[in-house]
Amino acid sequence: MTGYALEVKQVSKKIKKRMIISDISFQVKPGEIFGFLGPNGAGKTTTIRMLVGLMKPSSGTILIGGYDIRKDFKKAMQNLGSIVENPEFYPFLTGEENLAYFARMDNSIPKERIQEVAALVHMEGRLKDRVSTYSLGMRQRLGIAQALLSKPKLLILDEPTNGLDPSGIHEMRDFIETLVKETGISVLVSSHLLAEIELLCDRVAIMTEGKIILTDTTQHLLESREQIRIEAEPQNAARDILSSYTDVLENGPFLYMKKSNDVSFWNQKLVENRILVHRIERLKPSLEDLFLELTKGGEQ
Repeated sequence: MTGYALEVKQVSKKIKKRMIISDISFQVKPGEIFGFLGPNGAGKTTTIRMLVGLMKPSSGTILIGGYDIRKDFKKAMQNLGSIVENPEFYPFLTGEENLAYFARMDNSIPKERIQEVAALVHMEGRLKDRVSTYSLGMRQRLGIAQALLSKPKLLILDEPTNGLDPSGIHEMRDFIETLVKETGISVLVSSHLLAEIELLCDRVAIMTEGKIILTDTTQHLLESREQIRIEAEPQNAARDILSSYTDVLENGPFLYMKKSNDVSFWNQKLVENRILVHRIERLKPSLEDLFLELTKGGEQ
């Protein structure tokens, strides 16, 4: 058994003669919110379809809650909840009736679990109402409730904020964070809203052309690419001083360096050498900046 909620090991997918997914590996830890990113055509959708059992990998291993989806498909799926695209419900039934319908598909789910998942998604007061009266955000929550019925270790959310307004997006982010804290579940999120992924996720994997090109914590990814920007005069003298410590890029009136030391260090070195410092600041890239850099500007 593995300690990961999800472990993908050297998975590939070939359709006809075309290699869609090429030897990808990554893990999702217990209680982690993991972002899965990539431009259109990168292979994200194919990967997610393999994770939820809608497609079979050509090679490699996928373990969900420690169970191999090839060798023990039923137990693997019992440890997985997912919303791929928009959740579908019977609009003429109530939320409770819809959940009861899905619960009957798995004999291991007790009746009281319906009320438990309703409480987890904060929908107790609307469970008796027809789904046709629900907002899009409420339907998304009901979809998550349905995905939680079997007490999975992993929840996969594909574009969970799709169609939501800014208020709904913020509410969904807070809800996912609270859900993870309250239940300890692991969540894999695929989204084109990179600012939300940056705020929400502990780690991210970036995929392009069927390969995982980077997996790291969101904080480390962004901090490792921080820069210091300096405007000082005389510029040539400032550049010479800074170059004795690190590589310096000159662009117009500014000098740029990787963040190998703090702002105060560079300010001190320049002032000691009688350099007039007009401006000195840290530039922290956004996840979107990093994504565009690594995928060469590809659109999601």
